[in-house]
Amino acid sequence: MLSGKKADIMKAEKKLQRQSGRFDRAEKGKDMGSTEIAYQNKDITSKLLAENLKGKSFRVYGLDLPEIRHVLPTNIPTVKANELRLDNIFELADGTAAIVDYESAYSEGDKVKYLNYLAGIASRYQKEKEPCPKLRMVVIYTGDIKRKQVSMEYDIGAVKMSLECAFLSELDYKGIFQRLEQKIKRNERLDDGELMEVIVMPLSYQKAEEKQQKIRETVALAAQIQDRGQQLFALSGILAFTDKVIDRETANKIRRAIEMTQVAQIFEEEKQQALLQVTRIFEEEKQQALLQVTQIFEEEKQQALRKATEDFEEEKQQALEKTAKQIVVRMIKKDYSAEEIVSLVPSYSQNDVEALRRELNAAEEKHNTENPQDRA
Repeated sequence: MLSGKKADIMKAEKKLQRQSGRFDRAEKGKDMGSTEIAYQNKDITSKLLAENLKGKSFRVYGLDLPEIRHVLPTNIPTVKANELRLDNIFELADGTAAIVDYESAYSEGDKVKYLNYLAGIASRYQKEKEPCPKLRMVVIYTGDIKRKQVSMEYDIGAVKMSLECAFLSELDYKGIFQRLEQKIKRNERLDDGELMEVIVMPLSYQKAEEKQQKIRETVALAAQIQDRGQQLFALSGILAFTDKVIDRETANKIRRAIEMTQVAQIFEEEKQQALLQVTRIFEEEKQQALLQVTQIFEEEKQQALRKATEDFEEEKQQALEKTAKQIVVRMIKKDYSAEEIVSLVPSYSQNDVEALRRELNAAEEKHNTENPQDRA
């Protein structure tokens, strides 16, 4: 029951350790405060995030997009590894595919990068011999960028591209944090929109120091979420969405928290399964016991009914015999003949009547002998 999931966790931990080692060697000597998390380290958290993004939307960021149906692979086979790497691709409920990129600065040159994204995705579908869906190019700008700084169109004649942009600078991040903090402290379950706010909230701030501080505060807040699934989503989302600005120490803390939450979630699932199994066994045993008690009760009831019936019949017979004898005695004392008595009391034969008559006569003679005064 546990072995398969535990094995997955252990594999993930070993992979994470190997990746962290490569990261440490690659980043040795650099400023920890400005270190970017290598894309290889995103694999586990990205998978976690992808599994939980289904059914959610970007509407809380100000984007009028349909809900996410599936998370699509981000690799583009037509370019060299690490030369061009997308942040996310989502299949939306309307059948379109949204390429989502996160930017903390605005540059016209980025639009050429976006064109390469679009061309790479179209090429991938062509290579896989599948029809390419309509593509959306979505850019989520951090709190550093204002709407007035951005042009959402790119027209170079033969090619024209329209961007769909979200500006986190327009979010009331202080009000959002206070609202989420109060709800989490009350141990209330967050809705999908609130979860999406949690994972992007640190990027709403402008200064790098503010972002780092808010990442740490948001991670601490997410760790207080009682629902394990929501907690995993929030932590993996924060790590994935802030990977370009988060410092290595905080990122490692998040990964460790994710691993601990996964283990706790597995334990909780197994505990629930064990409880269900115990409950099922208890219910089965209870039903068997009830059935057994019912059977015993029915048997005892039938036995009691049979005995009661037998006792009643026996008492009734005794009562009938007593009544019949009393009647016969009275008739004998009135000198009824044996034939008359038998005709009126069928349970007595003539011999029975004569025997009773002799018994009564003998009793009377004995009484007279012992009590001669009664005879006089």
